[in-house]
This record gives sequence, C-alpha cells and structure tokens, in this order.
Amino acid sequence: MTYDLYIGDRTFSSWSLRGWLMFEKFDIAQRTHMIGLYAGTMKDDLAPLAPARLVPVMRCPDGVVVGDTLAMAETLAERHPTAGLWPSDPAARAFARWMVSEMHSGYGALREACPMQMLRQWKGFDVSPAVQADLTRIEEMWALARARFGTSGPWLFGAYSLADVFFAPIAIRIAGYDLPVGAEAAAYVAQTLADPAIQAWRAEGLKVSYNPEPYAQGLDSAPWPTS
Repeated sequence: MTYDLYIGDRTFSSWSLRGWLMFEKFDIAQRTHMIGLYAGTMKDDLAPLAPARLVPVMRCPDGVVVGDTLAMAETLAERHPTAGLWPSDPAARAFARWMVSEMHSGYGALREACPMQMLRQWKGFDVSPAVQADLTRIEEMWALARARFGTSGPWLFGAYSLADVFFAPIAIRIAGYDLPVGAEAAAYVAQTLADPAIQAWRAEGLKVSYNPEPYAQGLDSAPWPTS
C-alpha cells in the first residue's frame, strides 16, 4: 500500500518537509513526485490533483487526494492507527494536537521574516519584537511538552510524533538564522538537525542549484550547522 506524495522543493519548502516527514518517520510507503514550485509550472503540475493549489499533496492508495499538512496528518493517523503518529497517552495527544494546530496557523512573524532555508546559517539577523514574541511562545510550548510528557525520550513527547514533524521547520529556521533561544530549545534544535531523516532531506536538496537564490538575506553567513 503505497501513497503518492507531491512536494515542491527540499531546501526551501517547509510545507513539503512536513509532508515528507509524516511518511519517512513512521515507515509509511510513498513515492515522491516533484512539483515545479520555482519553475513556474506548479499550477499545471497540480491540475490532476484538483482542488489542490499548494504543496504538499498526497494521493492515497485508494485514489483519495488530500492536501494541507494538517489534513494529511489526520488522514494518515486515521489510516495507520498503530504507526504512532500521535502520542498514545490521551493528555499528551491532546496537547500535541494543540501544539500542531497552533504551529499550523500561527507564528506568522517568524515564518514571514525567516523563510526556511537549509543552505547556510545567516549571521546578524535583526530579530524584531514580533519574531522574538513568537520565539518566546515556541520555547514555552516546547518546554511544557518536554516537562509534562517528554521525559522518556529526546523528542517533544518522548517518542517522535507529529508534533516533531510540524516543528521541524521551526527548528530549522532557528538554526538557519542563528536565532536566540535558551539552552533547552537549542538542544531540541540540535536534536532535529542531527536526525538522519533531516540530514538525508537536506543532502537531496543540495543537488539542486538556484539562480537567483530564493530568500537571500544579504548578511554574513556561516556553514550550515550539522547538529
């Protein structure tokens, strides 16, 4: 039983990363298809998947098409109840859903100011009050998840879950723009960067070159932090 997953880019598409991690981290078989996110062909490429307008999109083995990462996550959890996408404890699961929903609809200042990129680490990024407020809230939610439910393992709820899928691009933004966070949050960012799945995703993305480079900051930079 294999799904078809349509993504736009690996180096810059945070939404595509979330879609791919849902399959990769929970051993759900999929075939990856590239959509022309930066080639100008996205509308035509997605036409057979209507009403999809954005990536990622998945086609289920029975032909059902699902877009939007939150809808994809719930569909996969429903179809694969033993895969462990959500925490098994009801209280942990409720909090994980809260965190995922808040990430999906919030943190707009951080997401707008710091588009995900996995090429290098920008230095000297000017953190606005709005971005700092998002970072403070993210640290608060990460710390609560770890303290209440995450003591049994290295991830937000101990074992890897959809919460880690959805916050992976946030961790990558923190690393990619060298954003100021406390020691506990920094450790979680390092844990995310060291994940073999993240490293494999980035390595595949580096095979593609861009001219011009999306989201170039015009700042000094350092090599991408591997962990």
